[in-house]
Amino acid sequence: MAVRTHFSLHNTLFLFNPSTLSHRSTLSHLKSKPYSHSHSHSRRAFFCNCTASTPTPSNDQPFLLTTPLYYVNAPPHMGSAYSTIAADAIARFQRLLGKKVIFITGTDEHGEKIATAAMAQGSTPPDHCNLISQAYKTLWKDLDISYDKFIRTTDSKHQAIVKEFYSRVLANGDIYRADYEGIYCVSCEEYKDEKELLENNCCPIHQKPCVSRKEDNYFFALSKYQNSLEELLIKNPGFVQPTFRLNEVQTWIKSGLRDFSISRASVDWGIPVPSDKAQTIYVWFDALLGYISALADDQEQPDLLNAVSSGWPATLHLIGKDILRFHAVYWPAMLMSAGLSPPKMVYGHGFLTKDGMKMGKSLGNTLEPNDLVSKFGTDAVRYFFLREVEFGHDGDYSEERFINTVNAHLANTIGNLLNRTLGLLKKNCESTLVVDSTTAAEGNAFKDNVVRLVDKARIHYENLALTSACEAVLEIGNVGNSYMDERAPWSLFKQGGTASETAAKDLVIILETVRIIAIALSPVTPSLSWRIYAQLGYSKEQFDAATWRDTNWGGLKGGQVMAQPQPVFARIENQTEVDDKPVTVSKKSPKSKGKLKQAQEVTGA
Repeated sequence: MAVRTHFSLHNTLFLFNPSTLSHRSTLSHLKSKPYSHSHSHSRRAFFCNCTASTPTPSNDQPFLLTTPLYYVNAPPHMGSAYSTIAADAIARFQRLLGKKVIFITGTDEHGEKIATAAMAQGSTPPDHCNLISQAYKTLWKDLDISYDKFIRTTDSKHQAIVKEFYSRVLANGDIYRADYEGIYCVSCEEYKDEKELLENNCCPIHQKPCVSRKEDNYFFALSKYQNSLEELLIKNPGFVQPTFRLNEVQTWIKSGLRDFSISRASVDWGIPVPSDKAQTIYVWFDALLGYISALADDQEQPDLLNAVSSGWPATLHLIGKDILRFHAVYWPAMLMSAGLSPPKMVYGHGFLTKDGMKMGKSLGNTLEPNDLVSKFGTDAVRYFFLREVEFGHDGDYSEERFINTVNAHLANTIGNLLNRTLGLLKKNCESTLVVDSTTAAEGNAFKDNVVRLVDKARIHYENLALTSACEAVLEIGNVGNSYMDERAPWSLFKQGGTASETAAKDLVIILETVRIIAIALSPVTPSLSWRIYAQLGYSKEQFDAATWRDTNWGGLKGGQVMAQPQPVFARIENQTEVDDKPVTVSKKSPKSKGKLKQAQEVTGA
C-alpha cells in the first residue's frame, strides 16, 4: 500500500491544478533546462494496452503479486496481516496451478512521521525502521507467509531505481516546481483543504490541529494523463476490482485530475531529489516504486529496465480500499510518464472492524495478530479471516465468532472426519488401505459430487473469491461426514464378510476425500493441510511437490499405510465453557478467554 496512515481510514493527498490555484498559492515553473528527452532503451517494457479482465498471466509471464508496502510508523496490526494472508493464499494457489509466482511484500520507510516516531522512542530513523521492518518479517513467518521478495524503501537498490524513474519522468516534461502554502497534517503527511477541517483546524481523521506550512516543492503533472487513464479503463474494464471499486475510480477521473506534490523541502528522512539535493522525494514517487525495485538484483548499480524485465508488469496489486486512488490513478499515470506498462489489476479489499468498530493504529483499537497466533494458532487465524471476511468487502472480528467458526469447520468438519476414519481403519484394517481410491469409488456417485465441488473451489480461487473457495472446500468435508454417517462403516465391520469389505472401501473413499480437502485448502491453511497429509502417510517432500492436479480423484493407493491417528487441529474452548465444567481451573486461565484442547477421537456413530 505504501500504507501511510492507519488501515481503515481514507488517506488522500492534497491535489491542485495549476490553472485553478487559490489566492493562497503561487507557482514558479522550473527555469532550468530539462533532461534530454531521448529514449534509446528497449521498448518491451513500455506502456501497452494489456487486458486486465483476469489476473492470470501468460505461460511465460510470471504471476507477479504484491501486498501493500506497509508504513513503519508503528508495528503491524491485523489489518496489515489480513492483506498479506490474502495475498499469500492467492500466491499459493497460483503455485499449485504450476505458475511461476513472484510474491512481493515489504515496508515503506521514509517520511516525516517515521522521523517523528523514531524521535518519540529515543531512536534514530534507521534503527526504528530496522526494528519495525523486522517485526513484519517475524509476523509473516509466524503466519506462514510464503513471500519471494521483501523490499524495504531504505534499500540502496530501491533508492537507485527511484532516482532513475524520477529522471525519466522529468525528462518527459512531467515534473515542475511550484511554491505552495497551506494547512498541513503531520499525521496524514498531506496538505488539507480548509473545507474538510474541523474546528481549530483539526484533522477529521486524527483529531489533531494542523499547522500552516509554506513549501517550495516539485509536482507531477497528473492532469496531463486524464485522457490516457480514461482510455485505460475503457480498454481494460477489469483493471480495478471488485467492479464496484471501478466506479469510484471512474468518478475520480471524470471529476478532473489535479497535479500533486512529489517532494518535500522540510523532510530530511527521504531520498534526495536527483536535481535538487535540498528536497526529498515524497510518498508515492518513492513508495510505489518498491513494486519494481523489489525485482532488481542485489547489484552495485541496479537498473530500472533490468528490474522491469524480471517480471513487470504486476499481475495483481492487492491493496486496502483507502489507497485505491493512489494505485489506480496516480501509479498508472506515473508509469505511463516513464514509458512503462501499468499493472494488470488493482484489487481494493475492504476494512476489518472489531466488534463492529473500524480498526486502526490512530484509533487505538487494533487487533494484535501476534496475540491471535499465540492464542489460537496460525491455521485458525488464516482460516477465519479468509473464510469469514468476504474478499473485497468489510468484515468484522469477534472472539466468540472466531472460536465458533474454527471449531465447527476445522476441528469438527475436517479434523474429526479424518480422525475417526483413521481410528476405524486402525481398528479394522491395521491402518492399511485395502484398495486404490479409484477402485473403491467405482460406480459411486459420491466421487462425482466431490469432483464438482473441487472444480467449484478452483473457479472461486481464480476469481479471488476466497470466502467462496473456503465454502466449497468445507462442503466437501460436509458431504464426507454425511457419507460416513449414512454408510455407518462401524456397523458394517461388525457384520463381517462382504459388508466388512464394503466398509473398508468406504474408509478409502472418505480418506481420499480428506486428502483432496488438504490440497484444496492448502492455500488457506498450509500447516493444517500438511498435518493431514502426514496422517495419510505422505512425506513432507510429497506434500511440497503437490499441485492442483492432486485434487483429482485417485491419489490414495491400495496397501498405503496410514499414520497412527492423532488430532490434526486443536479445538478451542471458550473460557465460559471451561468454567461451567466441574473441574478445577487454574487461577491463571481466566486471563485467556480461549484455550486449546485436543479434539477427541471418535470411532463410531
